[in-house]
Amino acid sequence: MSTGLTIRKDAALDLVSLGALVHRLDPGIIPFRKATQCQIHVSGGEFNVAANLADCFRMNTGIATAMVDYPIGDLIAERVRAMGVRPFYKRFKHNGVNGPNMATVYSDRGQGVRAPVVFYNRCNEAGALLKPGDFDWDAIFAGGVKWFHSGGIFASLSETTGELIIEGMKAARKAGAVTSFDLNFREKLWNIWGGQQKAVEVIGRIVENVEVLIGNEEDLQKGLGIPGPEVEAKSKLDPSAFFAMMDNVRKKHPHVKGVATTLREVHSTNHHSWSAVAWLEGKSYTAPTAELTVLDRVGGGDGFASGFIYGLLTGEPPEEAVKLGWAHGALLTTFPGDTTMATVEQVRAFAKGGSARIQR
Repeated sequence: MSTGLTIRKDAALDLVSLGALVHRLDPGIIPFRKATQCQIHVSGGEFNVAANLADCFRMNTGIATAMVDYPIGDLIAERVRAMGVRPFYKRFKHNGVNGPNMATVYSDRGQGVRAPVVFYNRCNEAGALLKPGDFDWDAIFAGGVKWFHSGGIFASLSETTGELIIEGMKAARKAGAVTSFDLNFREKLWNIWGGQQKAVEVIGRIVENVEVLIGNEEDLQKGLGIPGPEVEAKSKLDPSAFFAMMDNVRKKHPHVKGVATTLREVHSTNHHSWSAVAWLEGKSYTAPTAELTVLDRVGGGDGFASGFIYGLLTGEPPEEAVKLGWAHGALLTTFPGDTTMATVEQVRAFAKGGSARIQR
């Protein structure tokens, strides 16, 4: 079944992401107001996709991003290397007092009936200072690139980051890459400098250069300004509302060839029902539903996106690409942190209906 995407056969890089790196402080099940220690996870919605593809799926990936020359930057850069992602850094000097900084995300895991709590310190963030002209795209793409990915979190950071995404998308398309964008609408971030009206304006201009979108009905409505579905979903796992919006997506952005998202019913912090859907060139695909016992939910959506992109990059049928994304996203919720600890063999086994029986 055709996806409508033209994927290069040969390229030095399978995927390049453009986005901001962050470090997440995680006190586990203890809320921050009572925490005495934290784990540090290196993350970023766009980076997670590149890291997952490199570490789990053994692909050649890169990240174009900001890096600050101070100990927190060193910590983050070490983790980028450990995940096997090739960095393309715009470097900033820290002044020893107030930045520029690598952003901090604070996120406990919650437990049972207590939901996780997420908040940020993105003051004087280096990623928000990135602007058109900061990267030599011709040099980055010189050996060829198959896929270019960015997202709505990075677009929301400042008035210049969206313009940089557009510049990168245009350069990637010129280099023959497929382009994707995770809408990842975050109201708190957009409200700092323009709100939803500005988000729709900026994201609309970005999506003019995008072939594959990641996002649910709310992302499509708030990020793209597309009217809500006339069909009401019977549950969070019902894909009918999502598929009902595809005509409106195609009318507004006729060049978009695919849209995909996860479906999640949260019964408690540690028990989720999990599925995924995709629409590619007018055809609809739905993954099975799995019951997840969740250790850490952060990064599950990026886990889906990376598995889905891997399937498309490797020429899997669309239904298999959706299942690979669904399986990898499910497995990612069983690990601490935002990036993968799974192997591609585990992902493929789960996608085929594997179980949690002990492997001897």
